[in-house]
Amino acid sequence: MLYSLIEWKADMLIAKNTVVTLKMRVTDADGNVVDEGREPLAYLHGGYHGIFEQIESALDGKAEGDSLTVKLQPEDAFGEYDAALVSVEPIGLFPENIEVGMQFERSGEDEDEECIYTITDIAGDKVVVDGNHPLAGVALTFDITVAHVRAATREEITHEHVHGAHGHVHH
Repeated sequence: MLYSLIEWKADMLIAKNTVVTLKMRVTDADGNVVDEGREPLAYLHGGYHGIFEQIESALDGKAEGDSLTVKLQPEDAFGEYDAALVSVEPIGLFPENIEVGMQFERSGEDEDEECIYTITDIAGDKVVVDGNHPLAGVALTFDITVAHVRAATREEITHEHVHGAHGHVHH
């Protein structure tokens, strides 16, 4: 009698220290597309802050090919809009070639706290800068498909981020 071995591989489930690759389409509350999701997103699952906490929780236990929709209120995504992060500055503080849409880093009152500011208007000798994320105050819907799940390498776990395709690479 001849026996053949059949390789059987169970789908890996998303759990702590797995690398998860997602296809995601993001829309706002009115259904307007915020991100078409042309590029996959890979992150290290398990509390490493590579993705919004509620999305990570919803993905726990899912497998490759699973799809889900997660709706996030502003406070769970990019935060509420904060009018205190908008200011009008003299144009002399900026280089001559500034344009609306340009961004720059500015240290906050706490030296370790840096914020990205966007130039939203230039009028005469004044420049309006906004430290809010462009999606602050916006409720978002994430339509997600799990494209791939694999075990993280020791190096990825130590560095707390994904290395390789679609992940963060440095070192």
